Amino acid sequence: MTSNSNLDLLDSDPVFHLKGGMLAMTVVELVRQAPERFAIQLAEKVEQAPNFFQDTPVLISLEKLDDRLDISGLIALLRICRDHGLLPVALRGSEDYRPLAQQSSLVLLPPGRGGRDKPLETTEPQPQAVAQQPTANPPAPEVAPAQPTPTRVITTPVRSGQQVYAPGGDLIVLAPVSAGSELLADGHIHVYGPLRGRALAGVRGDTGARIFCQSLEAELVSVAGQYKVAEDLRRQPLWKAASQIALEGDSLKITAL
Repeated sequence: MTSNSNLDLLDSDPVFHLKGGMLAMTVVELVRQAPERFAIQLAEKVEQAPNFFQDTPVLISLEKLDDRLDISGLIALLRICRDHGLLPVALRGSEDYRPLAQQSSLVLLPPGRGGRDKPLETTEPQPQAVAQQPTANPPAPEVAPAQPTPTRVITTPVRSGQQVYAPGGDLIVLAPVSAGSELLADGHIHVYGPLRGRALAGVRGDTGARIFCQSLEAELVSVAGQYKVAEDLRRQPLWKAASQIALEGDSLKITAL
């Protein structure tokens, strides 16, 4: 075989493949221009789940913005996002924003593209005050019992584009979890049905968190920032089987339930 023949074989050997895929994307829906307030509120969100927001690609939606955004305002917005670990990759809005997207090296997506957006729920329940009657001789103070870890229970299917977060505790889903959806919990995640979306347990760094599901068909699973994507999961013998995912050292271990 000549050297020219070897070069021909190398030229015909593909070095990449083009593939289609569906990815869940966090959406920052801008409703008004207030950079200082935006920075404060974003910092509060990031504090609730720092591992989730670190190096997270986001889409910035301008559809509900009450004022026209200019390049200086967009630059300020992008800087705040990046300072908090978010990586803006696209704008969503009318064709009028195309010059703005091009100046900032972002993709412009048309309004409504990407399905229905669901709010990322991160609000923790607030304790309610109970009125006490005054007494002449107040009893000695008692040690308050430890508060139980909050557990969030979802009884309806989690659909594509929806994000569900259980701050401070476990998340239990008693229904199927669709592809394109996202589950987050500071503790464990239990799915009593097929898990086809993304599941991120221990988002605040709890290395003892686990993910349990009746059928492992996930796009991504993560425990305390360590993750496996669908391409890796499909190679597992427990793909589409009842499984639990736990962190062992610096990698995820998948075992049968």
